[in-house]
Amino acid sequence: MTPGNSKIVIYAALAGNLAIAVTKFVASWWTGSGAMLSEAVHSLVDTSNQGFLLLGLRRSARPASQRHPFGHGMEIYFWAFIVALMIFALGGAASIYEGAQRLLDPEPIRDPWINYLVLGVSFAIEATSLRVAWRELRRSQPGRTMLAALRGSKDPSVFSIFCEDSAALIGLSVAAVGLALAHVLQEPRFDAIASLAIGGILILTAVFLARETLSLMTGESASVEVLASVRAVLEGDRRIQRIEEILSMHLGPSDILLGISLDFDDEMTSEEIEATVHDLGKKLRSTQPSITRVFVRPVQPAKKKVLAGSATS
Repeated sequence: MTPGNSKIVIYAALAGNLAIAVTKFVASWWTGSGAMLSEAVHSLVDTSNQGFLLLGLRRSARPASQRHPFGHGMEIYFWAFIVALMIFALGGAASIYEGAQRLLDPEPIRDPWINYLVLGVSFAIEATSLRVAWRELRRSQPGRTMLAALRGSKDPSVFSIFCEDSAALIGLSVAAVGLALAHVLQEPRFDAIASLAIGGILILTAVFLARETLSLMTGESASVEVLASVRAVLEGDRRIQRIEEILSMHLGPSDILLGISLDFDDEMTSEEIEATVHDLGKKLRSTQPSITRVFVRPVQPAKKKVLAGSATS
């Protein structure tokens, strides 16, 4: 996925969440709904999260330097982890606190129809943003289920927003149910319970995002599909006798480092091995454009290893 596509997803979510946050805060102040206040905090946190992701994209695009020879691509994972912490602390924890306060000291809801109108508009905007994120996620992970696509995606600027928007739609539904029960039954505690439930949804979302981004921060391997295509290229080259090891690591969403240990044909000269290494790098990068760095280590032939081991013993 190109940085341009990622930015489209972020800008769509940013515009929607900013408008929704302002509307929800006004509605919460006017009606006194705790669930609406939790939703307003949720949208405000999401808006700031999009700012962090944009900052991460900009900083991760910086070129390589002497101090960072492999570039700064992994910095986007750090900012995505900050997003997960923000959802947990400012979204989930704040919503639970607000719900607990309203549960202990319930307040009647005024003009509930304003809340219903705001929730309906918010649902439409969030659904549009979710559709944009899902389209980009499906484009990068074709033919996969939603959960498999989320786990397989290496671009947190897309899967973070998809998770945020999904949590937002679920939260809006919970808020609507809580408000309806509080209105019909004249029991404001249902509104407080909805706020607690929204907080729980946000915390679960934050835990999932933190787990996925932590895996990427600590050097996650390329996908099974990418490694399979790499192996296919290597096995199709007759100059390679044996593939000893294939190591990979994501240095960014579309930046894969590949380290390969190969046993070349014993009859090849050093010049021929150098030419083979050059050809392999070119083939691998054309097959998988996300592979940006290829390191090949020629290994001692297996037969010679056995002889060497026998002589030593």
